[in-house]
Amino acid sequence: MNLKSLKVFALVMEEGTLARAADRINLSQSAASRLLQILEEEFSIVLFRRDKKRLIPTPIGERFYPEALRILAQVDQIPDFFAQMRSDAPEALRLICHPRIVNGLVLPAIVRFAQVEPNTPVKLEIYPRRDLGRRIMNDRYDFGISTLPLPVDTIRPNVLGTTELRVALHKDHSLAQRDVLGPVDIKDLPYIALDDTTVIRRIVDRAMDRANAQLSIKHEVSAGSAAYRLVQSKLGFTFADPVALDPEVAPDIALVPWQYKMAVPFGYFLPPKRDRHPEAAAFAKVLQDIFDAKISGAKTAETN
Repeated sequence: MNLKSLKVFALVMEEGTLARAADRINLSQSAASRLLQILEEEFSIVLFRRDKKRLIPTPIGERFYPEALRILAQVDQIPDFFAQMRSDAPEALRLICHPRIVNGLVLPAIVRFAQVEPNTPVKLEIYPRRDLGRRIMNDRYDFGISTLPLPVDTIRPNVLGTTELRVALHKDHSLAQRDVLGPVDIKDLPYIALDDTTVIRRIVDRAMDRANAQLSIKHEVSAGSAAYRLVQSKLGFTFADPVALDPEVAPDIALVPWQYKMAVPFGYFLPPKRDRHPEAAAFAKVLQDIFDAKISGAKTAETN
């Protein structure tokens, strides 16, 4: 198999046109087209159908794309592999996750892991959830953490547990001491919403639809950490859970149970097609301990 042909195929899948793919790899469009043709002829397959200037993946192309990314990722890792052998340094544990859970869950787990396994370096890569699926298909990670479901259906995650979304208010707000809140209680408060590409926004919107209620959005942000800081600044309320809430803002924010249950499941996942990192199991245990402590602390706070 011609690896350059494989690279052209992957770039066309990402870019949508042969011209942009050729630019990415510094080839003429005709040369890129020939490489793509070589790949199709070698295996007697059709990877794309032509639609004006765009190349539309065939079902075979769609199915082959994750495997192509995996092969290219393994090739890209060869220099790192030999560099690692020459340095004789411990192999870094490569973590991937999306931004929402970094401060509240992943970073505390890394700190605890460094205490348990001080000789194992960690490399953390953070991607928007919409890009996390592509990174998973690239297979360049040892351990992934995410809310569930995962953005790809080719991996079976290990479930950490489930928490409930709550109304996040500044602790000095008059409603912060309530046992439970519903749409009627907050209908006149400024709502700081996550944008509609996020899992949390979709969970909230579905719950509001089932309750036949509406919330008027005052501010909209794409990251939970931004919403929490606006709540900390007394600009309104948002929805959060005790696992994802940033420890830096947590002392200023009250999480009040919501009238309608809004469950948020969390999990971790490992690469399915290669050997595990020797310390992946140790990190999984630390992550589970941190998650359980967050849930336990939230339950204790509710009963006090």
